[in-house]
Amino acid sequence: MNLGESILLRAEQKGKLREFVTAVSVEKFHTDFGIIDLEELLQKEVGDTITSHMGQEFVIQKPRMPDHFKYAKRTGAPMIPKDIGSIIAYTGLNKEDSVLDAGTGSGILAMYLGSIAKHVVSYEIRDEFVDVARKNMERAGLDNVEVRCGNIVDEIATLDEKFDVVTLDTIDSKDVVSNVRKVLLPGGFVVTYSPFIEQTKAIRAGMAEVGFVDVLTIENIEREISFSDRGSRPATTRVGHTGYITIARM
Repeated sequence: MNLGESILLRAEQKGKLREFVTAVSVEKFHTDFGIIDLEELLQKEVGDTITSHMGQEFVIQKPRMPDHFKYAKRTGAPMIPKDIGSIIAYTGLNKEDSVLDAGTGSGILAMYLGSIAKHVVSYEIRDEFVDVARKNMERAGLDNVEVRCGNIVDEIATLDEKFDVVTLDTIDSKDVVSNVRKVLLPGGFVVTYSPFIEQTKAIRAGMAEVGFVDVLTIENIEREISFSDRGSRPATTRVGHTGYITIARM
């Protein structure tokens, strides 16, 4: 393994499973199962084990995006996988794409996009959120995601870059869509995410004003199934609605 490489460490003790996402370094990593000398990872490979000073073995794995979703530092409620999956599916995001993202937050969506796309530029208006998002990108080993501090409402008017996909998760999305066409490549997609229908209606009105005609708004309802001795049924612990996704193509 190499310095800076992102890893997932898994340990089980008396039926208790713990996972930790960190990076290969020369530091010591403290857990409730003991201290791990991360420098030892330089001599290890995925699938090997490493032992803490308390004798606890950890299996070394390569973290995937669901792991980063679970363990990334949060600055608020992130977009969740069911909605992220729809954005990827409806835009056909691929390894050749450049993406403009706005409303970074802790960077969860930008991380998923960056794990697929060639390059992602993500704008966040709050300095403290930018710091968190950049650290999350570094932890995930994503050097193709650039987190910029700025208000996308102002920044998009002066951008001279072109993108295949634009994703907007901000209260100001309705004020951004009027300028999206200038940064979107022919055949590209713009996707907005809003928790309220009123915001979504305003976004669609803005899209209509600038000529987007192939517009779709969806809501994803996901139900986890609970299994028990009494029977199987949809779980009652999760709220179905998260937000409205609007997809338009130039």
